[in-house]
Amino acid sequence: MLKESYKVIGVMSGTSLDGVDLAHIHFAVIDGKWQYKIHESETVSYNEDWLNKLRTAVDYSKKELTQLNKDYTILLGHIIKDFIRKNHIKNLDAVCSHGHTILHQPQNGFTLQIGNLKEIAQIVGETIVCDFRAQDVKLGGQGAPLVPIGDSILFSDYDYCLNLGGFSNVSFEHQGNRIAFDISPVNTVLNFFANKLGLPYDDKGEIARNGDTDMALLEELDNLSYYQKPYPKSLGFEFVKTIVLPLMESYDLPVEDKMHTFIKHIAKQTAYALPEREGKMLVTGGGAYNDFLLECMQNYMPEMQIIVPEAKTLEFKEALIFGLLGVLKLRKEINVLSSVTGAKKDHSSGVVFKPN
Repeated sequence: MLKESYKVIGVMSGTSLDGVDLAHIHFAVIDGKWQYKIHESETVSYNEDWLNKLRTAVDYSKKELTQLNKDYTILLGHIIKDFIRKNHIKNLDAVCSHGHTILHQPQNGFTLQIGNLKEIAQIVGETIVCDFRAQDVKLGGQGAPLVPIGDSILFSDYDYCLNLGGFSNVSFEHQGNRIAFDISPVNTVLNFFANKLGLPYDDKGEIARNGDTDMALLEELDNLSYYQKPYPKSLGFEFVKTIVLPLMESYDLPVEDKMHTFIKHIAKQTAYALPEREGKMLVTGGGAYNDFLLECMQNYMPEMQIIVPEAKTLEFKEALIFGLLGVLKLRKEINVLSSVTGAKKDHSSGVVFKPN
């Protein structure tokens, strides 16, 4: 008989490069429904050296990527070990870690999340469940987004679950299936321009708010071919580096105008991506702190009830859900939906490493 209570740590590093999110979570099945409680949580920032490596790794050679993977696995393992020690966490069932996406090319049958080497289990001294995306790509799927099954299990009270991280993604029920896909870049682009001003990010979107919309740039952004593709579909940093940023940099505009225009673009594409622009939408991720972005979304979707949850769920939702994906893997239950990724079948994804 399967357990109905699990203590895990969920670990996530996103494309916005905010750092490593760690959340100590208790999952339990109560009256047939999964419940969760987030206990200790923390985001561990990257130092400047690691930020530079992760920003430029998309251009690394195969040999350089192999070494980066080894180095990052050691880094991540010690970050997790320190989190466990500092918070006196005991009796864990597993640490469920996403790793950090460097390359994502599902159209070529390839995705790479570093930090998922077996050595991590030895460093941490706990069972590790990791590498959740590769199996889906081998099954013909996008390998992303993976969060929607968690949305379906933990947040079924909402019509839409929107995450605003390095990229935005949405999930919802449609004709009896869970549908999900990446909508557009968000903080990968906004933080790039904030960095040009010497800032890590645009606090509450105030810099963008003071800019103006450049209609020509907005039209070019809206006409990018990705937005015309049907789902399932997903984005990687390659799209930002090779298409979005070169387009935006070709315009001789003040930084605040570029940011203002891009926020309008995000809001517009979000509205266009939804089958109905009404109901209840849960919004999480770092972009949920961008007041100007949320106001623009509300303008495009005046009948939508936009709900930002309490801080721990807002900031650590992806770590929370990768924790759940790990639990489902331990139970040998489905944790990836083919209706979301386009894979040949629903499946239980991830690799389990145990310390010697």
